[in-house]
Amino acid sequence: QDILSQTLYGAGAPGAGVGGTNPAQVGLGSRLAAITTNFSQGALQRTGRSTDFAIQGDAFFVVQSGGQQLYTRAGAFSVDGNGNLVNQDGGLIQGWQADPSGAVTVNGPISSLVIPVGGLLAPNPTSSITLGGNLPAAGALGTVIATSVDVYDNQGAAIRLNVTFTKTAANEWTGTASYGTPATAVALTNNVLTFDGSGELLTPAGRQVDIAAGAIPNVGAVAVGLGAAADPGRVSQYGSSSTLATLDQDGYSAGSLQGFSVSREGLLVGTYSNGLTRAVGQLALANFNNPEGLEKVGGSNFRASQNSGLAQVGVPGSGGRGQLVVGAVEMSNVDLAAEFTNLILAQRGFQANSRVITSSDEILQEIVNLKR
Repeated sequence: QDILSQTLYGAGAPGAGVGGTNPAQVGLGSRLAAITTNFSQGALQRTGRSTDFAIQGDAFFVVQSGGQQLYTRAGAFSVDGNGNLVNQDGGLIQGWQADPSGAVTVNGPISSLVIPVGGLLAPNPTSSITLGGNLPAAGALGTVIATSVDVYDNQGAAIRLNVTFTKTAANEWTGTASYGTPATAVALTNNVLTFDGSGELLTPAGRQVDIAAGAIPNVGAVAVGLGAAADPGRVSQYGSSSTLATLDQDGYSAGSLQGFSVSREGLLVGTYSNGLTRAVGQLALANFNNPEGLEKVGGSNFRASQNSGLAQVGVPGSGGRGQLVVGAVEMSNVDLAAEFTNLILAQRGFQANSRVITSSDEILQEIVNLKR
């Protein structure tokens, strides 16, 4: 843009029968008008690394570095010796850490994300078991149907529990249980199952058989559910063969974190050695009303300025924020071929302009020589 303009004459207002005239101004000097950062989407390159993330859409990763909060689109991350998720410069990636139960609260303040590789998941003693399937209506008196399941005590040790149902009368089955070798009997409450003529369970009314606390060593009270009345897998008594089985139990042994995966919404899910998965954290993204107003601080990092607006931090895929692409990084949005072409055009244009001055000088020289 021009530094200043010399006004030869100003604008003239239109009048009766006379049109208006535009101002005549000559630009004097030039200077750089502005530099605008281009935040358009770059192409994505697959890396296959589980700690590489690209943002498909608008937003920035939040990084804590040198006591200040920075923002970046560069998603080549790794895990340091303390389990922190960091970028290539050691900046701490921000998000929300999950609590021990795996719950993530995204309404609170963000903090550095830690992935406790090798960290232990405490054991959970069994408190409920769910049975399902069919007891054969045509079974003779004394027919025994058995199923077994591993239950877990307070220290996470597995104990094999055997549950059997014996037909003791028409439409009636009595349940018993035992554990260990040799078998040790386990007292059951509400253990008599009765069925109506259509094969549906009548009693126990609560549709569960109870094991008292301490009946199995170091295991609290256990509710053995028989399925809700509308559950397709409920315990029934039809004319078909036996399909009784253990469908579920809520206990598990201790486990250590073996690895993790990340969803498109930025949820970090850990995989434990006991076969369980649990959320360990949630990546945060930030967007701005005016991203071009961010200040560069080097290393592909930016910080907020007075004209960028406040960082609007939230979950990927919400509030106008882009989604994550895992195992990929975003490449530069600069087309080198186009930039080199533009550079050559600018060079040729400068050369052509310089020839105009030379040509004008030669013409003036010829005019001078005409007088001679």
